[in-house]
Amino acid sequence: MNKLNNFIKKSIIGGLLVISPIVILYFAFRWAFYTLTDLIQPLVTPIAQHSSAPEFVIDIFVIIMILVSCFLVGSIVATSAGRWLHSRFDNTLAKMAPGYNLIRDIIHQFFGDKSNSPFKTGEIARVQLFGSDIATDVTAIVTSRHNNGWFTVFIPTGPNPTSGMIYHLPPEQVRLYPEIKVDEALKTIISCGAGSNILFNTDSETHNNSQ
Repeated sequence: MNKLNNFIKKSIIGGLLVISPIVILYFAFRWAFYTLTDLIQPLVTPIAQHSSAPEFVIDIFVIIMILVSCFLVGSIVATSAGRWLHSRFDNTLAKMAPGYNLIRDIIHQFFGDKSNSPFKTGEIARVQLFGSDIATDVTAIVTSRHNNGWFTVFIPTGPNPTSGMIYHLPPEQVRLYPEIKVDEALKTIISCGAGSNILFNTDSETHNNSQ
């Protein structure tokens, strides 16, 4: 009887582990799609009034047009004239909307190129927050290096790596792991530390605190 109960329990849990990510992905996509269609409704309505196409088809068409527009704007901004226009636009909008710079910087941190996103260029480290004499350390992302050798690090919280704390630390409290990619470290943070034994399975003597 116990074997049957264990088999049923393992089967149900195994099924949940397979189905849950698919269901969550479906609802996330569904939410994103309907949120976007609500935003583009002012564009869809005039087209629907002059077309016999189903609204779903019109929604897809408008979304494609938005993506094409983003591509065209990105191509223009890549040119010198486009960068100049974008700079003027940024300065004007920043004066009119004080919160614009904050929103822009947050978006650039996560989706920007390697020049302005520490989540792409940051280095993984383990830092001793309580001093080099205390063995306790935490996973961190180095976001800045100072001229005096100090480091600015961002310590994400699990399972949500987008929130955390910022610390400024001396080099003796920072151990760098340049061979570890940021996305690999973020996986262990999302999983609340699971997999850290594999991620940091490196001889600690090979890491120089003053790197």
